[in-house]
Amino acid sequence: MTTVEQPSVTTKSHREQPTTMVIITDLQQRNQQPIHAQASPLRETPSHRYTDLDLDLVRVSKEMVVALDRKIRCYPERRKITVGNYRVKSSSDNKLFFSDDSSLRMVLDHAEEDDTATSSRNYIERDREEGQRTLMADYFNANPKYSETTFRTRFRMSKRLFLKIVQDVEATNEYFQEGLDGRKKKSFTALQKVTSAIKQLATGNAPDEYDEYLCMSARVSRESLEYFCDSIIYLYRTEFLRRATSHDIALLYQAHEEKHHLPGMLGSIDCTHFVWRSCPTSLRGQYMRGDHQYPTVMCEAVASQDTWWWHAYCGTPGSNNDINVLNQSPLFLPEQNGTAPKCPMYVHGRLYKRGYYLTDGIYPTWSVFVKATPYPTDPKDKRFKKVQESARKDVERGFGILKSKWVYIRDPPVQPVEDDDALEELHDSEIHHRLRYDLTEHLATLDLDYLDTTEDEDEDEDEDEDED
Repeated sequence: MTTVEQPSVTTKSHREQPTTMVIITDLQQRNQQPIHAQASPLRETPSHRYTDLDLDLVRVSKEMVVALDRKIRCYPERRKITVGNYRVKSSSDNKLFFSDDSSLRMVLDHAEEDDTATSSRNYIERDREEGQRTLMADYFNANPKYSETTFRTRFRMSKRLFLKIVQDVEATNEYFQEGLDGRKKKSFTALQKVTSAIKQLATGNAPDEYDEYLCMSARVSRESLEYFCDSIIYLYRTEFLRRATSHDIALLYQAHEEKHHLPGMLGSIDCTHFVWRSCPTSLRGQYMRGDHQYPTVMCEAVASQDTWWWHAYCGTPGSNNDINVLNQSPLFLPEQNGTAPKCPMYVHGRLYKRGYYLTDGIYPTWSVFVKATPYPTDPKDKRFKKVQESARKDVERGFGILKSKWVYIRDPPVQPVEDDDALEELHDSEIHHRLRYDLTEHLATLDLDYLDTTEDEDEDEDEDEDED
């Protein structure tokens, strides 16, 4: 039993004043209806007299009881706690005792005031319903103010996809489900919370940037973003954060051969830098480079012809380049573990054990990488260089889309087991050169006259570029 009692006073005026004992039960049931005070007649004592209390005159809001309960539970190791001029005694059951009806309001007000004493912000009465009505009138009513094109520009997706995400998130996460807060006011709707999260991800603005529009505080906006990201990962990770299956690899082979005329291509790999202006001072030295003004985080990615990201790895500290990140990346861990799908392919009549990625010149000469010829002189090598550099732009386009639309990347899981034999096969430079030769010969057999230009034409183009 938790008791709040007023210190005994021996003055005559206090002894003659009629007092009341109020018992509040069900303290722990904070998520139900407002708690009603219940009167309990007690025996008279030498220092106090107790009378019955009309139950209709005393009502205690749930929020104030919770405030006092939080005040008490903050110090579980103490048997007595001082709240204003009153002492709180901890007991075994869930009851609060007040020495008179005036102390009920005084103690709970003081507890609520003390609970928010550390906050530097004053409470602002925000009209949540007005924010919901404005949002509906702008985008989601039968005749909205803004068109579908404007919605896609501002939300980075179609309205149909946005509403599908709102529906899925609301169905799986209680945070986005509409309810009542401690003051019996309706909470923010899932539409408002998801809108705030999408806006923060799309623009990178501060959480309180949309307070005027959504009538949402910075704390709620920040919580909405965190819960939204967790919900999206939970809902869609099995589809969008998975590794490629044998069926996916077969489709990649077919799509890349149709678009780039390169059989066996899995995608293109490269790294990019994300600026981290708000990097903590303690970590700033780990992410600084001489060629960047601010701390940056490197991200390694693999993208296919439709800019679908099949791999993403970022967050490695240190002054890294593409090679350092590759050596720490989990990209080839399934190959080392023996869990990667077996998808052999043929190039120019020769069988290869696995597909390959297009890279730039900094990457090593591994069997899974295909680089362009550095200084081609043969017409076949020139044609291959043009095709390779053109196809390698898929990952560059993926970086451009990501940086212009979103700022959130989730790292894939890392497997700690390694197979040295598979690692040696991946690092085989002989297979790398043989594969590049076969691809060059394969492209030479295709009718790609638009890629064949003479050296004079190339020199004329270079001169025109220099003049410009």
